[in-house]
Amino acid sequence: MQTATAFARKHFAGIAALIVVAMLAASFVLPVQAHALEVERWTAKSNTSGETKIMGETPTRVTWQGQSAENESLTEVSVDLPAGSSIEAENVKTTVMSGLDRLEIASQTAIEGAKVTVSFPEPTPAGSLVMIEFNRTLLPAAGGTFGMTGSYTTVDGQVHDLATTDQTFDVVGTSPTEQLSVWLGQQDWVKAWNSNKFLHLFFDPTIIVTSIPTVFAGWLISIGLVILSFPLAIPLGLVWAFLRMAKSRILRAIGATYINIVRGTPLFLQLYIVFFGLPLMGITMDNFLLAAIVLVVNSSAYLAEIFRAGIQSISKGQFEAARSLGMNSIQTMFFVIIPQTVKRVIPTMTSEFILMYKDTSLMAAVGVMELMMYAKTITAATGNVTPYIVAAGYYLIVTIPLTKLINTMELRMAGGRRKRKKQAHPAPEAELVPGSDAAVARNIRMSETFAGPASQVDYDECAYSPANRNSNSNSNSNHMSH
Repeated sequence: MQTATAFARKHFAGIAALIVVAMLAASFVLPVQAHALEVERWTAKSNTSGETKIMGETPTRVTWQGQSAENESLTEVSVDLPAGSSIEAENVKTTVMSGLDRLEIASQTAIEGAKVTVSFPEPTPAGSLVMIEFNRTLLPAAGGTFGMTGSYTTVDGQVHDLATTDQTFDVVGTSPTEQLSVWLGQQDWVKAWNSNKFLHLFFDPTIIVTSIPTVFAGWLISIGLVILSFPLAIPLGLVWAFLRMAKSRILRAIGATYINIVRGTPLFLQLYIVFFGLPLMGITMDNFLLAAIVLVVNSSAYLAEIFRAGIQSISKGQFEAARSLGMNSIQTMFFVIIPQTVKRVIPTMTSEFILMYKDTSLMAAVGVMELMMYAKTITAATGNVTPYIVAAGYYLIVTIPLTKLINTMELRMAGGRRKRKKQAHPAPEAELVPGSDAAVARNIRMSETFAGPASQVDYDECAYSPANRNSNSNSNSNHMSH
């Protein structure tokens, strides 16, 4: 006895260590029953066309799958979906498998907030696999990264927490327009509308509401291109117009060569030359700036011809009148001719502005993120032509009002000319009697036309002087006697 006691005292530390090791081993072995259900799957399916993203507030499928232990039978499984999720009980599908065999086991679903509980009136066989699919689940609109929590109940009535897992899925936040698109997709009238293939491909309401804000960003870029390029093309166009009308043959040849080459080649080719030719020369610039340069060069050639036609439409009498007032050539051009020219060419310049605005669509071919490029990107992702229709609407927002403005200006200019013609009621040549007041008035108007305002007073004085009145009276008397 003493020997045993002495042995125990001598080896107390080793015995204590053995006891601790045994307790630790028991702590790992005994709780197996509490965490025997192993989570094998916790995933969400992508709900965006052509992409792998999971959008919030957009119907998707969340899948949970767990494998029970060989001696464990389940009566209930509860899974906590991400806070803010919503799902209908009818969209929850439960599958129980034993090995490769699908078992016909009834289940009941109860939903409380984001917590989904599936109960089995008949316990699942021990060692079976349980899979729960949460179809048409609306995950939180704010997005985030979500793991899994929940619990399960065994056949003996014990409730255990589901084993922790590192499996998570990421949800992308959705904008109000995307949420509106989802809501529209659930409406019966939208489903009926999209049942028609033509309407679905070209006028899908769910794609329209999501395309409008996205394409809007490209529309602003297109507007910015035109606002930057058109004012720069106007003075450059004037320069080429003056060169085209210069007295020097060399200057005229330079202006004519530039205008004919630019107007004679398509804008698409000019884009390719600039966007792919300059980098080969080692010149790198921002795509937006390159696009603006091409638009300025192209439009200035057309504006040059517009200005040249407007300048040449001014009568030579204006030049001579300005010279008679002591103006030189430059003063005559900038203070007399150009103001009149601008007034005449405003409708044509507005048409050129519209053409430049529409030509910005060609920038999509060289990678500029403008209106058409945004529409093209959405179309490639959705396989639907609706974004192009939305882009057409943005073009019409600008072109239709400007077209109406052009028509209004042309009508006013034409109406003004008609009004002046109606105010003067010239008598037919056959009714004018030589020496009559009407004949004298006609002669005065003709004289004013050729002589200008400076001679009007002289003609008025001559027409209404006593001598002329007596002469007119005598002429009338002689005419009456005959």
